[in-house]
Formats: sequence, structure tokens, C-alpha cells
Amino acid sequence: MAIRAVLWDVDDTLFDYARADHLGMGAHLTAEGLVDGFDSVDQALRRWRELTTLHWRRFEAGGIAFEEQRRDRVRDFLGAPGLTAAEADAWFGRYLVHYETAWTLFPDTLPVLDVLADDYRHAILSNSSIRNQDRKLRVLGIRDRFETVLCAAELGVAKPAPEAFHAACTALDLRPSEVAYVGDQPDIDARGAAEAGLRGIWLDRADTGGRPGLDRITSLRQLPSLLGGGTRFGAGSTFG
Repeated sequence: MAIRAVLWDVDDTLFDYARADHLGMGAHLTAEGLVDGFDSVDQALRRWRELTTLHWRRFEAGGIAFEEQRRDRVRDFLGAPGLTAAEADAWFGRYLVHYETAWTLFPDTLPVLDVLADDYRHAILSNSSIRNQDRKLRVLGIRDRFETVLCAAELGVAKPAPEAFHAACTALDLRPSEVAYVGDQPDIDARGAAEAGLRGIWLDRADTGGRPGLDRITSLRQLPSLLGGGTRFGAGSTFG
């Protein structure tokens, strides 16, 4: 069955999250006087990401609110378990200012969205919250490219669970086989989508490879020809 819609991940797919995260964390550590607490910005980011994964899994398992997992992440990062909700929220808010200053799309995002605009419908499915991602897409100037934005915090289920992908298909009123999902994580995004009946496409920007069972591209510029639509970029798909 022909693909009629493209469902997108946001962070490190359309939006250069890794770059913004690094620049934002560096500026925030400096402003907060925390630079000496880490060997480098990279070490601080590794710790931040470890805690993000840990507390996100708690949220996925249920029993903890989205905001509370974020507060616990801040407490653990600072080694300050007694931090109040207001204090944790304020610290995270200051971090966001630095992080958002560094927001940018990948260079291939807008050209490919333009190429695909006439041939496919578009929507977002993200393991985040509507409050975060809707605002991000608006600041980046691309919110109007997508019919709907669905996020795990509101759905109550996260990728790679089939229910997350199926909720997006239902919102589009399309069968899973009519929808392609594009994301930067081979298992959470591409494999999860494929197991839910969608066409899962792994955006492997680092060209790491090693997953022959997945449809793989190394740039969004390869996506039009992979989908069988526009071929203005003339780049074939990459597998394996």
C-alpha cells in the first residue's frame, strides 16, 4: 500500500538537539557557577542524559508525573535531594533559556519538508510533551507543516510501544501501512514503527550502520527517493 503520510520524530531528526544541548549546558554551567563540578561539558551532558533516561523510564512505567520526573532529574544532577519543586523548576527554567538560545533546524530539514509537502501529509510523534514540542516547532517556524503533534506525556504511552504509533495513525485516519515514520533512534523509532505496521525509517546521520534489517538513510535528502516521491535531490536510499 502506498505511503500517504510521513510521521516525524523531532529531536535529532528535524531539530539539532545534540548541538543545542551541548551549547546550552555549557552556558548554563557557567552562569550557575557549576563549571568546576565537572571535568568538561561533555561529562556533565553524559550525566544529564543518564538521568534523563533513568527518570523518563520511571515516567513511562507510570505513577510519576512528567513534571516530577524532570524535577527529580535536576535534584540528582545537582546532588540536592532536598530541592523543592519550585527550586527545581526555577533551575530547569534557567537552563531552558540557554538551551533555547541554541535552537536550530538541521540544514536538510526545510528543503526536504518543501519537497515532500505536496505528496504527503505530515505529523509529529515525540517522546516528550505537547508543551515542549509544540512551542519548539513554533519557535523554529515549522509548526504549520504538521497536521497534528502527538507526544508521550499526553498519550500516556511512549515509543516504541505500538500503541503510540497507532494513536498517530488514528489521528491521521490512516492505516499503519500508509504511514512512514522517520526518526534518529534505530530501535525506538525505526524498529518500533516497523513492528507497529508502519514503514520505519532510521535517520542515521552519523552513518554508524550495522542494522541491515532497517530502512536507513544518512540524510533527509535521501528520503524523497526512498519514499518514491520527489527525486529532486537525486540521492538513493541506504540500507544496512
